[in-house]
Amino acid sequence: MKKSYLKIDPWKIIETDFDPKKVKSSESIFSLGNGAMGQRANFEESYTGATFQGSYIGGVYYPDKTKVGWWKNGYPEYFAKVLNAPSWIGIHIRINGQPLDLNNCLEVIHFRRELDMKTGIYTRSFQVQLDPKTKVGVEVKRFLSMEEGALGVINYQLTALEGTADLYIDSFIDGHITNQDSNWDDPFWEHQKKCCTEKYILLHSQTLKTKFDVGTYANSQLFDGKGQKLGSFETLENDYRISQVKTHYLKEGEHCTILKFGGYINGMNHKSANFEGKAHELITKATEKGFDQLAEEHRLAWENIWNQSDIVIQGDDEAQQGIRFNIFQLNQTYNGRDARLNIGPKGFTGEKYGGSTYWDTEAYCLPFYMATKDQAVARNLLKYRYDQLGKAIQNAEKLGFSNGAALYPMVTMNGEECHNEWEITFEEIHRNGAIAFAIYNYERFTGDTQYIPEMGIEVLIAISRFWAQRVNFSTLKKAYVMLGVTGPNEYENNVNNNWYTNYLAQWCLRFTASQIQKLQNELPDLWEGLTDKLNWKEDELELWNEIADQMYFPKHPTQELFLQQDGFLDKTLTSVAELNTEERPINQYWSWDRILRSPYIKQADVLQGFYLFGDHFTKEELERHFDFYEPFTVHESSLSPCIHAILAARLGRKDQAYAFYLQTSRLDLDDYNSEVEEGLHITSMAGTWMSVVEGLGGVRVINDELHIDPILPNSWKEYRFKINFRGTLIEVLVTDSQTDVRYKNADLKVYCKGKLV
Repeated sequence: MKKSYLKIDPWKIIETDFDPKKVKSSESIFSLGNGAMGQRANFEESYTGATFQGSYIGGVYYPDKTKVGWWKNGYPEYFAKVLNAPSWIGIHIRINGQPLDLNNCLEVIHFRRELDMKTGIYTRSFQVQLDPKTKVGVEVKRFLSMEEGALGVINYQLTALEGTADLYIDSFIDGHITNQDSNWDDPFWEHQKKCCTEKYILLHSQTLKTKFDVGTYANSQLFDGKGQKLGSFETLENDYRISQVKTHYLKEGEHCTILKFGGYINGMNHKSANFEGKAHELITKATEKGFDQLAEEHRLAWENIWNQSDIVIQGDDEAQQGIRFNIFQLNQTYNGRDARLNIGPKGFTGEKYGGSTYWDTEAYCLPFYMATKDQAVARNLLKYRYDQLGKAIQNAEKLGFSNGAALYPMVTMNGEECHNEWEITFEEIHRNGAIAFAIYNYERFTGDTQYIPEMGIEVLIAISRFWAQRVNFSTLKKAYVMLGVTGPNEYENNVNNNWYTNYLAQWCLRFTASQIQKLQNELPDLWEGLTDKLNWKEDELELWNEIADQMYFPKHPTQELFLQQDGFLDKTLTSVAELNTEERPINQYWSWDRILRSPYIKQADVLQGFYLFGDHFTKEELERHFDFYEPFTVHESSLSPCIHAILAARLGRKDQAYAFYLQTSRLDLDDYNSEVEEGLHITSMAGTWMSVVEGLGGVRVINDELHIDPILPNSWKEYRFKINFRGTLIEVLVTDSQTDVRYKNADLKVYCKGKLV
C-alpha cells in the first residue's frame, strides 16, 4: 500500500521536509476554500521551481471552445473551464538584493507546513541560508474566512536569524494568469480597470464571452517586532500587476510582520460599479478587527461545522486523519448558501475536468450535505437542477428528443452540456437517473414532502420522457432495450443494455408514475395546472408502465447473476489479481483498445445499483454479485472504493470494508493514483463519509424509518458520528460492546440492529 510523505495526526496535515518534487502535490493537499473562493497552497514569496498556480472563484467560468478532431452533430460547442483568477497572495521579498526563493537559496535548513483542520488555518515555516552571512526565518499563517466569503488573510513574519536583512517588500495583485488546461491557449480575462488608494489596491477584470466581473483587491500593512505599524506602502503599477511596496531594515535577531488582506468581489453578488466601495468596506472592517479577531471568528465558524459533521475514531489516527481531511475539504468547497453554486470534482484545488457539477453531486455528495447541514443546503443542490431544467430539455432536443424530454449534462456550469468526450457526452446517460434518485433520496431522508410538488415532479417527468424515447422494443428479445450507452464503468463504452442504466430507467419510470398519481389524489388543483404547463397526456403513464414492465436485463446463462451488459461474458475473465502491478493504473499504461476489450471495471457499475437500491435485493443476491464483480474491479475511479466499502460492510466483512474505507479516505493524502498534484478528488470525499456512516455505521432508511446497524473495525476502539435526520440530531457511538444512539424526539422511530431505540 502506498504511503504518504505527510505525518499522521488526527487533526492536522503536516509536511516536515522541503522536496521540490512534492511542491505541486502539497499545493493541492494544503488548499484552502470557503465556499465562495479557494486557492492552492502556492508560496507567497517568489518560487522558480515547478509549481501549479491556482486561485478560483465560485460560479465564474469561461466557455473554452471544444477541441476535437472530428465534429459530431449534437456535440457541445465548449468545455466550461473553472477559471484561474488573478492572484492576490503574492508577497515577493528581496533580502540584501537577493530574491527570497526556496528554489534558489543556498540551503533550506528547516521547512514545515501544517494545515490545522480544526481551526481552518494553514501555517508554513522555513529557515533558509541565503548566503554564507545571511540566514532568515519565515512563518506564514493564512486562512480564507468562513465568516466573510470575500476575505482572505495572510500573516507573514520574517526574522533575521544571522546577519542583517535589508528588505524590499513587493505585495501585489497579479492579473497575468492562465489556465493550465486551456484548449487553445486563448486569454480568458480582459482587465478593465485598476484602482489604487491608501486603503487598498483593486483590479477589475472581466471574463471574455461570459462577461463575469470580478474585483481582486488587497491591502498590506507592515508591523515591527513590537507590533507597531510602520507607515504606509507605496503603489507601483506595471501593466496588470499592481504592487504595494516598502523597504525595511532588520538587525540580527529582529523580525517584522506583513499583514495582508485580500480576496475577490464577485460580480454575481455585487455590481461592478460598487467594487471600489465594497473593497473599502471589506478592508476597513478587516483592519479594525485585525488578524487575531478574524482568526478567532474563523475558528468559531469551523467549531460550529465540526460540532455537526465530525466523525471521531479512537485507536486509529491514520483513519481519523483521513476522514477529517475529507470532511474538511467538503466544507471548504460548498456551504449551500448560494443555490447557483455546486460541487466541482476538483472544488477549488485544481482545473481538471472543468465544470461545476457532475452526477457525483447527486449520487455521492447529497447524502453528506443532507446529514451534516440544515436540509435547506441539500434542497439548494436539487434546486440547482430544477433551475436548469430548461437547458436540460434543450440538451435533449439537440440530440433529437422531443416533447419536453430532458437530458441533464454530464458536465455543466449553467445547465448546458459542456463535456468533450463523445462516449460520455452522448452515452453516459445514467446521470439522469442519479438526479431522479436524489429527489427520492432527499424526500425520504429529510421528510420534506413539499419539494416534489414544488419542483421535483417537473424534473422527474422530463427525465422519464427521456427514458421513454431512449429505449426501443426488441422483437427478438420481446423486451425494451437500451442501446449504445456507457455505464459508470467508463472502461466499457458504447455497450448495449448496461444493467445499471436499464435498472435506473425502470425505477425512474415507476417512481415518477407513483408521484403523479399521488399528486392527482392529494393535490388535484396543482396537478391540473401542471398538465397544461407540461403538455401532459394520460397515455404517457400507460407507455411508461409498459416499458418498465418489459425492460430487458442481461443475465448469466447458468448463474443467478445480472450481467453488466450484453456480451460481458465474451471477454477473457481474468481477475485483477493476475495483473502486473507495474502496469497499474492501467489507464496510464494500456492502450484504450486493450482496456475496452478487457474485463476490468473502473468503478462500481452493477454494484452501484445494489448500493442505491439495497432494499430491492436480498443479502444473498448482494453477496453473489459482489463476489463476482469485485475481483474484476481495478478501482481506478475515485468514486469506486467507497461503494465497495459500504457493500462489504453490509455483508459483515469488516476487514474488507475497512481496507476500502482506508483507500477512499486517504486517496489524496497517500496519492493512490499518482495524480494529486492536479487537485483533490472533492466529490469522492463525500463517498468517504458515506463509507463510514452508511457503510460501517450501517445507516439506512428502510420502509421510511431510520435503521442503524453498525460494525466496528478491528483496529478501532470506538467511533462516533452525528446525522441530522428529519430535523432531529442523532448521535451514534459504536464500541466493541454496544451501540449508543441518542436523540430528542419522542415521535421519531429509530431502529438499532433491528430493535426500536
